[in-house]
Amino acid sequence: MTDAAATGVSMQFHPQPAPGVARPWAFPAPERGSLPNGLTVLRCHRPGQQVVAVEIVLDAPLDAEPEGLDGVATIMARALSEGTDKHTAEEFAAELERCGATLDAHADHPGLRVSLEVPASRLAKALGLVAEALRAPAFAESEIERLVRNRLDEIPHEQANPARRAAKQLSKELFPAASRMSRPRQGTEETVERIDAGAVRAFFEAHVRPSAATAVVVGDLTGIDLEALLAETLGDWSGDTVEPRPAPPITADDTGRVVVVDRPGAVQTQLLIGRIGPDRHDSVWPAQVLGTYCLGGTLTSRLDRVLREEKGYTYGVRAFAQVLRSSAPDSATGATGAAMLAISGSVDTESTGPALEDLWTVLRTLAAEGLTDEERETAVQNLVGVAPLKFETAASVAGTLADQVEQHLPDDFQAHLYARLAAAGTVEATAAVVSAFPGDRLVTILVGDASRIEEPVRALGIGEVSVVAG
Repeated sequence: MTDAAATGVSMQFHPQPAPGVARPWAFPAPERGSLPNGLTVLRCHRPGQQVVAVEIVLDAPLDAEPEGLDGVATIMARALSEGTDKHTAEEFAAELERCGATLDAHADHPGLRVSLEVPASRLAKALGLVAEALRAPAFAESEIERLVRNRLDEIPHEQANPARRAAKQLSKELFPAASRMSRPRQGTEETVERIDAGAVRAFFEAHVRPSAATAVVVGDLTGIDLEALLAETLGDWSGDTVEPRPAPPITADDTGRVVVVDRPGAVQTQLLIGRIGPDRHDSVWPAQVLGTYCLGGTLTSRLDRVLREEKGYTYGVRAFAQVLRSSAPDSATGATGAAMLAISGSVDTESTGPALEDLWTVLRTLAAEGLTDEERETAVQNLVGVAPLKFETAASVAGTLADQVEQHLPDDFQAHLYARLAAAGTVEATAAVVSAFPGDRLVTILVGDASRIEEPVRALGIGEVSVVAG
């Protein structure tokens, strides 16, 4: 007999809570406007997001760097928060800290990005600091020298990192030597050593201006007169109006071949296999996203199922598409930008040959048999279903809107992408991923011990094999 029965006490249970009705979700639509100084503004009110995210997109691409000064855009980006005409570097950092704000800036092939996150109650102060940095950065000689030294210290560490070394070699192999994309984004030791305060200021004056910039503001804007606030801060930033820079065409050589970056004694081999393909302007993009996800986007993908689960060669292999630089279609040629289509991972040295053989078998099987409806359905559920969580923060929404600006896409691109993903069929996704990763048009980079992996890889017949120093 239970204690409750012995005492005559009965238990009363509260009713079980019922689940609520699922609310439809859509990627938030921004409101577009501009300031008198030419700055384009995208604003997006997100109730409850008390940390406001601001992304400023500047048309200062890496291919605009002067010859022999690769890395000057990166040094300039880092120097924006190192003092202004009103604050020293230390004072500027202290003012940001008092706001509870974080400020970051980085340069990439499409241009320069300045990112701010700050509590909504401190937005006015933080935007004033950002405007100050864009209007009148100090670029003090001592600070530039320090940033150059820091960058030079980073380069050997990047060279020692197998994944970074593989990425550097793949860019060198794919793109012509004259193309900026063939060289490291943040410069080499030789080019960075040449950068001084004069070079940084010259690049800033040539490319940083409000008429060639867009500010994206996302967060809970309740009680904030954003138009007046922007006019008082970023509205004071001035500069000449210039025509948009024409983007040079992107060309690449994806002739099937293998390059071994020799690392004697390495116990693992870093794999990076890639080529360039369509960017997000191409109608094939949604199907390509689906197919690539099925190939190597998750732990249940084909590559992981074979190389990780069945064979135990690796902790994971991923396939992905990364937009390099995107532009609106050229009216004369129809050309746009391009995305890097790649497969990456690492395997133990002895398994390099067998792992590559199985990887190519996966690609050939995919071309011969196609994806299954189950694979396609799982990909759609994962990609579309995770969207509400992926864009839960203001920063994630702001970053995506800024990507759209940078890639010359319409403001509603992301909102429509999920419908297009759901509508893409299995046959369409198969055709897109097979086209993206043709077995005979892939450049394979292997960072590992050439004395142990060269011959097994050469025996696979997946392309001419060469060895370079690590």
